[in-house]
Amino acid sequence: MDPDALADVVGSALGCSVEIRDLVRLSGGASRQTFSFDAVHDGSVEELILRLAPPVISDAIGATMLLEASAMREAARVGAPVPEVLAESAATEPLGGSFILMRRVAGETIARKILRDDTYAGIRPRLAGQCGEILGKLHQMDPKALGPMTDAYQLDGLRAVLDGSGVVSPMLELAFRWLDQNRPSESRSAVVHGDFRNGNLMIGPDGVRAVLDWELLHLGDPMEDLGWLCTRAWRFGGKGPVGGFGEYDDLFAGYEKTSGIAVDPEVVKWWELLGTVKWGVICIVQANRHLSGSQRSVELAAIGRRLAEQEYDVLNLLEELT
Repeated sequence: MDPDALADVVGSALGCSVEIRDLVRLSGGASRQTFSFDAVHDGSVEELILRLAPPVISDAIGATMLLEASAMREAARVGAPVPEVLAESAATEPLGGSFILMRRVAGETIARKILRDDTYAGIRPRLAGQCGEILGKLHQMDPKALGPMTDAYQLDGLRAVLDGSGVVSPMLELAFRWLDQNRPSESRSAVVHGDFRNGNLMIGPDGVRAVLDWELLHLGDPMEDLGWLCTRAWRFGGKGPVGGFGEYDDLFAGYEKTSGIAVDPEVVKWWELLGTVKWGVICIVQANRHLSGSQRSVELAAIGRRLAEQEYDVLNLLEELT
């Protein structure tokens, strides 16, 4: 990262000359690089975040970055907590990749801390309700304000990915059969976040401060977001079925409060099972990146071993549903 080029971008967004200080690349993220820094001008300090696509993939995701920025602005319009977007670009120059520049939101995203630290003990019982309220607002976003979107990770698409992986999983096959035979009836279509879960929420002692990581945004059944939040993989060892911290009833009540739409628990359960299958398929895809030699990584190999966890969860869910 060239601090001078960054200063030009930030200065243009803020309308003044700035000095970049404390520029640090944060850990995490496979498709984006995240930088934290301060922009100093006229005695003031702006605490900012830059999300940058590496040059090798920037051309492919430039349009997606613009869509993410539009989505966060639209989410703010409907009253959902998101970082304030200051600027975005699909071009690879001058920063070496497409980017989103936004204000920094203080808080915690590490699930084990949110679920176990005393700092969050007071808010944990209310998080499920808060998440429901936020999703009820997000699903009121206007798709026309965002631009073209696709449906992502639906049943037929996941089936094709598994078939092309070369991996045979009797448990996933069983789940696919049940899901296909019990598809929910047609529902309303809405803007779906796609990865709304513990780990992608900035949380403080007062609750959810920002919804992060919008790269899986798409149009679809809004119940997908509720089911994904309840998928066991995102409970991180917590006892509550909602993100490890809460109960279904609280999530549904919060959603109905802001959306005005009744939640069908059986439909959410269908999406919870699909979420489990989806994460299982993703585990296979990630492992194949390592096994094929295209990206040698102990982390990817370890993720592949988590397929067994999803198969176990599939069995428990099917026993509950049948």
